[in-house]
Amino acid sequence: MSPPADRGALALVLHSHMPYVEGFGTWPFGEEWLWEAVATVYLPLLDLLDGAPVTVGLTPVLCDQLETMRADAGDRFLSYLRDVKPLVHAEAAAGLDEDGEPEAATELRRAAADYERADRSFERRGRDLLGAFAGLSGVELVTSSATHAVLPLLATDAGLRLQLGVGVVSHGRRFGRWEGGFWLPECAYEPGLERDLAEAGVRAFCVDQTAALGRGSPHQLEPVATAAGPVAVPIDWDTVALVWGGGGYPAGAAYRDSFRRTRHDLAAWSVRGEPYRPADALAQAEEHARDFVDRVLVRLDAYFAERRRPGLVCCALDAELLGHFWYEGPAWLAAVLREAAARGLELVTLRTGLERVEAVDRPLASSSWGLGGDLSTWDSPSTAEVVFGARRAELRVAAAADHVRSDGLSRAARELLAAQSSDWPFQISRGTAGTYPRERALGHIAGVDAALGQLPDSRAVPEPSLRNLAPRLDLGSLIAP
Repeated sequence: MSPPADRGALALVLHSHMPYVEGFGTWPFGEEWLWEAVATVYLPLLDLLDGAPVTVGLTPVLCDQLETMRADAGDRFLSYLRDVKPLVHAEAAAGLDEDGEPEAATELRRAAADYERADRSFERRGRDLLGAFAGLSGVELVTSSATHAVLPLLATDAGLRLQLGVGVVSHGRRFGRWEGGFWLPECAYEPGLERDLAEAGVRAFCVDQTAALGRGSPHQLEPVATAAGPVAVPIDWDTVALVWGGGGYPAGAAYRDSFRRTRHDLAAWSVRGEPYRPADALAQAEEHARDFVDRVLVRLDAYFAERRRPGLVCCALDAELLGHFWYEGPAWLAAVLREAAARGLELVTLRTGLERVEAVDRPLASSSWGLGGDLSTWDSPSTAEVVFGARRAELRVAAAADHVRSDGLSRAARELLAAQSSDWPFQISRGTAGTYPRERALGHIAGVDAALGQLPDSRAVPEPSLRNLAPRLDLGSLIAP
């Protein structure tokens, strides 16, 4: 059978996010997370996305940090590229030579050039990554809440308005345009949240309904109209799982193994256990791109055959997967873009996809894209200290906002935003970053207390370490009726 004339389309959504780490520690946890993401993810994506109909989410807290890279943070980033990375690669390669692994040593010397290319790319763009993203043709930029808070876990309406308001306003200030697309942090949704999103100007957001509808359900290809106005776009785990998770493409034998590391914490081997060979890995990325396009076409055609109308496959991925956790990810994405054009798979941004595919009326269930599809990844006994601490801090800031206006209140609100980041309970729950996330969350909660404690006597508030978090914070949302 020939394919339908309008089989539907694929919306690739790349969610880019980093907690506020600029100025907060270095290796193994701290601002080097940001430097690595810029070098291995954001700069390579900028090189390949111009003209591509892809949706890119840029969280406000990530943009806060990218903004600092025009000045002193950019100097530290370049020092990392020019001084730290060449030395580490050279020492690690020498160690492999001594251990009798010359092929792996050669691979590390080759990989050092990745950071040299990042250096040139960063300087070529005038250190202005936000301007570079704004200048991408065909790409839709979407925003998120201020610091990627799990919105259903916030304690007050005022705290929710603050997260949403700061996110939307900062995006408009930086990029000048906004189509109303919003990344719901951790896809964490509860019924009624769409009303708050509508008040903030949101028109569309991604949601994970896998637990409610079942993986592979044709319902996953149908945007959902809400009574409040915003349209919910289900992410399709049948498609996402091709890339994400233990059995996805990154587990391919020829790819670089991101878990086996040298003594200097570098990757030099393939998943199959041999020294990494880039040509083999790139060939596998091409194969996986063809497989991905094939499977999306099958998914769309099956939906059309059943429902007799076009569907929308939404494949949402953390951008940091592509290049950092999956070294060949950018090559795979470039191959997908080429293969889709050659095979007649239409790629659309979220906004364009919603113009092409009619939304249906259907209730939305409480959900997230965390383990189990619920909120337990961020709200559990292991995370209780930081989660309840952030809620108590939110209640105190909201109460103070009713009768106080001062720099101290602004400082308290910024510390609150930092404490509310979903990254801290996630990292605690998954055990991925030692004591760093707990110390960061509790430090910001203490910062709220310190700032509020100085309000009664109007003492000067010390300069915050959060140099550029929500730099033009408007407290109006805290006191709105």
